[in-house]
Amino acid sequence: MSDIIIRNATPADAEAVQRIYAPYVAETAISFEYDVPSVAEMARRMACFSASYPYLVAEEEGRVVGYAYAHAFHERAAFQWSVETTIYVDRDKKRKGIGRRLHEALEEALRRQGILNINASIAYIEQEDEYLTHDSERFHALMGYRKVAHFHLCGKKFGRWYDMIWMEKFIGEHD
Repeated sequence: MSDIIIRNATPADAEAVQRIYAPYVAETAISFEYDVPSVAEMARRMACFSASYPYLVAEEEGRVVGYAYAHAFHERAAFQWSVETTIYVDRDKKRKGIGRRLHEALEEALRRQGILNINASIAYIEQEDEYLTHDSERFHALMGYRKVAHFHLCGKKFGRWYDMIWMEKFIGEHD
């Protein structure tokens, strides 16, 4: 694998982020969105999330090949030490360590920010199908997350019902 640079996302990365995300929306149940957001919408989301939390991209040979960000877990003040994380990697760059590098950088940035709990909301189905595998659950488990909740038949996409699981990881001490 060539050198991967992890850096803060900029507004100029919105098109690349949208390019990476689009097939996950259009062709998988990984995202429960039905319609691919426009580049302008991705730029709006990036600006919103990065105002308070890290929004990172992985760059390989000058090309953005993955991204990761955090956003508020819940808006109430008592949740200020918890976030939800999101990570996507170019589908043709999966299993090359890019996701791990992005996640490690995101986790470190969140730790410096004083975040203690990181959470991931993951689409799930008992038996994998052509739209959803258990790759995301396995990735998060390898990154140290543990499953804490399972919501059944809560999202419908491609005419099928999917579950949602929540996984969490503590990255700091709860004094």
